[in-house]
Amino acid sequence: MPVESEPLRKLGFLTIGLFDGDDPRRGHESTLEIIELGERLGFDSAWVRHRHLQYGISSPVAVLAAATQRTSRIELGTAVIPLGWENPLRLAEDLATVDILSGGRLNPGVSVGPPTHFEQVAPALYPDTAKAEDFSYARVRRLLDFVRGEPATDFSGVEGIEVFSDRVQPHSPGLGGRLWYGGASLRSARWAGENGMNFLTSSVVKAEEPAAGDAADFAEIQLSHIRTFRAHHPDGGRARVSQGLVVIPTDSATPEQRAKYEAYARARLPRTTAPQGPARMLFSPDLVGPSPDLAARLHAHAAFREVDEVAFALPFTFDHADYVQILTDLATHLGPALGWHPAIG
Repeated sequence: MPVESEPLRKLGFLTIGLFDGDDPRRGHESTLEIIELGERLGFDSAWVRHRHLQYGISSPVAVLAAATQRTSRIELGTAVIPLGWENPLRLAEDLATVDILSGGRLNPGVSVGPPTHFEQVAPALYPDTAKAEDFSYARVRRLLDFVRGEPATDFSGVEGIEVFSDRVQPHSPGLGGRLWYGGASLRSARWAGENGMNFLTSSVVKAEEPAAGDAADFAEIQLSHIRTFRAHHPDGGRARVSQGLVVIPTDSATPEQRAKYEAYARARLPRTTAPQGPARMLFSPDLVGPSPDLAARLHAHAAFREVDEVAFALPFTFDHADYVQILTDLATHLGPALGWHPAIG
């Protein structure tokens, strides 16, 4: 497993893609420009968040389809698509289509569970079937099977002048190995491993052990998830895990930007001191500072030492110029301090 002296192999970033409701195009263009910048800077991957009925990216597959035509190398991911909003068969078609357009660069991340505010949204989303919908891991299993080429119907062949396939078309052979599960619990980590997926772990985990109390340690909990995932994955220690902390380097930031970033992290710090709510969600502190300090803090992070690829999350509500500065410092200062080399050319 990676230790301080071993290099970070893959550096990625995650963006939420906010927009003004009165001018949605500008926000979407900003997101695409940030992805283009990421490719120029040599990032290995760019990921977009998914937000329904909010002023964020409601259709990440469509946004990434556009990104495939503006980039040629960088991997494109979703972190994550909540499958409670999706029909797995239709989503499999969309994912395969975009993967073909990208030349095999799509990395779809998904999760399960009922949609947020389900009681309020169910009449619009599932007016006739809300009580019958299955929001369990079985929904992911259906998507996996369709993407990996399992039959979707018992009919195939020629009917008149039309030719029908019994599996999702187009079929992208490598896509099944690039599906990720975004999980915050031991149960999800184990399920993802048992089903041969990759594992996305972010800046929030479930502090599930009652004995942990308010002294729960985020890094140790996240480490237990990573090890549980790999213990149940066919590839064992080689199974892919990506860590998604909020990391904000300030090497080239203006004094005003540094003040903004520090205030942002300070306002979010109280939620990191103890598990939150009935689900006992525990948040990681945001990391802000010059790259040498950030590198030292990451090397001291038990879960970071267990992975060799990351997708650091860009903060919410910052300006486009802030994202440009953060990405530039990640690629030119923090990444090299972690032993990473840009994938340019």
